[in-house]
Amino acid sequence: MASVVKSSRSKAPLPPTTDSVDGTSQSGQHSGQLHSGEVSDNIAGDEGGTDNNTGSLSQNLKVFKSVEFDPHGYVTSKCQTMSEKDIRRLCSHLLDLKKASAEEMRKSVYANYAAFIRTSKEISDLEGELLSIRNLLSTQSALTHALAEGVRVDSLSTGPEGSTGEEILTSEREPSKIEKWSVEFPDTLEVLLAEKRVDEALAVLDEGESIAEEASDRKTLSPAALLSLQNAIAEHRQKLADQLAEAACQPSIHGVELRSVVLSLRKLGDGLRAHTLLFDAHYCRLHYNMQSLRPSNASYGGAYTTALSQLVFSAIAQAASDSLAVFGEEPAYASELVTWSIKQTESFALLVKRHALASCAAAGGLRAAAECVQIALGYCSLLEARGLALCPVLLKLFRPSVQQALHANLKRIEESSAALAAADDWVLTYPPLGTRPLGRSSSASIGSVISSQPKLSTSAHKFNSMVQEFFEDVGPLLSMQLGGHTLEGLLKVFNSYVNLLKSALPSSMDEEGNLEGSGNRIVRIAETEAQQIALLSNASLLADDLLPRAAMKLSPLYQTGGQDGPPRRPSDKQNRIPEQREWKRRLQRSVDRLRDSFCRQHALDLIFTEDGDTHLSAEMYISMDDADEPEWFPSPIFQELFLKLNRMSIAAADMFVGRERFANILFMRLVETVILWLSDDQTFWEEIEAGPKPLGPFGLQQLYLDMEFVILFSSQGRYLSRNLHQVIKDIITRAIEAFATTGMDPYSVLPEDEWFADVAQIALKTLTGTSKFNTGDRDVESPTASLSAHSISSVMSHGST
Repeated sequence: MASVVKSSRSKAPLPPTTDSVDGTSQSGQHSGQLHSGEVSDNIAGDEGGTDNNTGSLSQNLKVFKSVEFDPHGYVTSKCQTMSEKDIRRLCSHLLDLKKASAEEMRKSVYANYAAFIRTSKEISDLEGELLSIRNLLSTQSALTHALAEGVRVDSLSTGPEGSTGEEILTSEREPSKIEKWSVEFPDTLEVLLAEKRVDEALAVLDEGESIAEEASDRKTLSPAALLSLQNAIAEHRQKLADQLAEAACQPSIHGVELRSVVLSLRKLGDGLRAHTLLFDAHYCRLHYNMQSLRPSNASYGGAYTTALSQLVFSAIAQAASDSLAVFGEEPAYASELVTWSIKQTESFALLVKRHALASCAAAGGLRAAAECVQIALGYCSLLEARGLALCPVLLKLFRPSVQQALHANLKRIEESSAALAAADDWVLTYPPLGTRPLGRSSSASIGSVISSQPKLSTSAHKFNSMVQEFFEDVGPLLSMQLGGHTLEGLLKVFNSYVNLLKSALPSSMDEEGNLEGSGNRIVRIAETEAQQIALLSNASLLADDLLPRAAMKLSPLYQTGGQDGPPRRPSDKQNRIPEQREWKRRLQRSVDRLRDSFCRQHALDLIFTEDGDTHLSAEMYISMDDADEPEWFPSPIFQELFLKLNRMSIAAADMFVGRERFANILFMRLVETVILWLSDDQTFWEEIEAGPKPLGPFGLQQLYLDMEFVILFSSQGRYLSRNLHQVIKDIITRAIEAFATTGMDPYSVLPEDEWFADVAQIALKTLTGTSKFNTGDRDVESPTASLSAHSISSVMSHGST
């Protein structure tokens, strides 16, 4: 069959190529070699379907039909009366015709290429039939000659007196050794085949082919004897091949015996069948060995995977060794080996998924599923030394099951955290005793280990511990390129937990977390400010430190790191790949949404009363000029803002140890929320700028003092941002411009800058009950390091320069 395919392929016509410089095809060149008579006949044969113009063209082409047509003389006669320009035009026209003809031929070949292929196959089949006919004719001729020789000998044998010397010698001649051997040849092979002496039978067959070839060349055998010898060789060769194939299919055959049988079958010239039988024998033996391996639902998946991996990959390794030993590295046999190995690997993966991974994936047993995958990959990787890289096949087939286990595990983390959040009292504590510490064990004392543990609420501790366990075995997740998928799933679970924290805020009914589904979960409300700050501490510590540290185990650099202990902080940044850095930023954005909800709630509590009235209105500034000069002190809402920040800073000092920057940003956002509301309140500014009553001097001074007070306590608390500074500057400028519309000079009614600073300082001392304020010391790392606590006018003047 292979020879037939090869023959048909070799005889298939190829599309024309444009190898010449002028772009003509080989088919065009061959067509140009046709006799002019044939061309003219073809043209004349097509004249029936043309018009009168075609008829005149046929008349003009009659000169080309003559057998004695001389192309060179014809061109010379035509060019004698032509100028050089006409000759060049004629040459260009002829070249265009030549290219058009080649293109037309190419299109014709491509259009009929399928017909050409089919015709070539039919020609190949016809050649085979002709060969069979020739063999039959040769046999018939040999029989005819044999019969003729017999008749001639009988006719010449008229008796002893009339016999010639030649006839007597012919009748009395002894058979030659070759003739005797050819007669005994079939019996010898029958005996060897019956006794299964394969090597001797192969030797006799080779000897028979040599003798038959020699007899054919030297005519040492009659045609009938030669044909009989050839038929005997073919018949016994087929018998030996069938006998070897039957032996290769026996379940008891293995090892050297199988290799010997396959090699003998290949020597008979049937290599493809021998290679297939080799794989069939290994598959039968593998199937027989697998029958003793009967998994049960209660069996351990890792043990079953180990036993099955040993059987399957050992069989593939042995088949590869036998194939290489018998057939070498021929591409055809190597390709068949790879195909067979992939098929066995796919069958192995289906068995592992059915009996080991399915239960693990359904129950969310990521560790058990990962262990099964690791075992299979470990055995499969041993085949790479034999040139078989089958691990990608396994990874592709195992990936869905591992993804299912991954999703189930993440779902379990989400549901367990939600269940604990329903009873969480939002009090930060150290992990309970018996909880496995973060990282690997070391020789540190128990006190230092406990102090290094984070303070979280009950649900956050549970969330953190489950995530740490989740990342214990991440090798298969890396090899299956599930690192990004894992991070995305964990981000989704963290967002769900943050939404639970949002729903624990007192004003969580209108939070966007309710739209994401987790707002329907029942959680205990964080009623006190300390409990609400604990919500932020949970989220920030998980997003900034705990989750990124656990996710570093998905980094290949971490896998090759040291085993003595967890990496240090600089190593964390080096091991974190860009995807993980972007993932950490997305975690922090989720925390920012929780922080914004916290600040919005407290800002609304400050601005509005329970009845819906506002504590911050234009009336409180405009009405000040209706009475005598007041005792200068910041407005109540800004006093309450300062006291709230002071209480929160005391609670945050214990919750954000080592993370003071997060607390500063939190308070900065809270102050910005209040001031931005004042800046964007259109009703407030409409009354200030065009209300029924204009803003008076006392009202302008009070607004100026309030903004100076905010500047002062924000600066001392290290949460005066540049944005807050600019918004306060714009508020004061807008108030001064509104006052100037009354026709009065605003700077004539405003005291000196030192007066506002002194009043603000007195207010701080009165509200805090202290007499010492550290206004000069400032943290270089603070976001307010470049800002001063001077009065507003000085701040504005510095800003304008």
